[in-house]
Amino acid sequence: MKRTHLPLNALRVFDAAARHLSFTRAADELAVTPAAVGQQIRALEDLLGVVLFRRTSKGLELTEEAGAGLAALRTGFLHFEDAVQAMQAGQSSHVYTIAAPREFFAAWLAPRLAAFRAAHPQVRYVLVDGEMTDFTEANLDLAVRWTEGPGDLEGVALGSAEWVEVGSGDWIGWPGDPAPDETAAGEGEDGKPPVMVGDAGQATAAALAGMGRARIPAVLAASLAADSRGTPVGQPVPCRRGYWLVAPLPQWRQKKVRDLVAALTGA
Repeated sequence: MKRTHLPLNALRVFDAAARHLSFTRAADELAVTPAAVGQQIRALEDLLGVVLFRRTSKGLELTEEAGAGLAALRTGFLHFEDAVQAMQAGQSSHVYTIAAPREFFAAWLAPRLAAFRAAHPQVRYVLVDGEMTDFTEANLDLAVRWTEGPGDLEGVALGSAEWVEVGSGDWIGWPGDPAPDETAAGEGEDGKPPVMVGDAGQATAAALAGMGRARIPAVLAASLAADSRGTPVGQPVPCRRGYWLVAPLPQWRQKKVRDLVAALTGA
């Protein structure tokens, strides 16, 4: 029998019925009906081609075939429990793997992660550059993304969903520009801005260097005070995009993730 075809639910029902020698008491343990227990046992008997229980005047009893496999089955369930505990131990560890845009990490995330680690010295971080890093490939716990919402993931907004204008002159375009249509309007014969960069961090650096003006997330503007170089910074304007802390639901349910999310959001 292939391992992927093991009838684990039926085997769990069989184990309970064998311990109690009663479909009714097994049903109470498993929070199902006695009829459901009987149905699972019959299906397992059909699959295995053996009879597992006999009804006698004294009640239910195991057949020899059932008794022959019961000890190994219970050992298997103990191994399952050990495996689950091992996986949970990994989830409850204090190592966080986080992907975040470099500019957001420097301006907003790094000081908050430092404060969390100061309060929890056992914490370790593995930081990955790039907001669209795949959760499975990079074994991520959390990711920060500049987006309109969490999408198919669980998430919470970080900071404000606003942008500010930095610099002066021609527009600097970047893929996450909060208002790309306005930025491109009137720029060149092809309608594209004269300077295109890869992300908000490069847009900020280009504006500070005097290459033009850019719309950048407002949460990044707070870090410009010490390095503005006389570059004009506009007032915050609401936008649809913001920085979101996201993760698939299984990661989001982990206690260590909930603790860090609460610290970062003040929840």
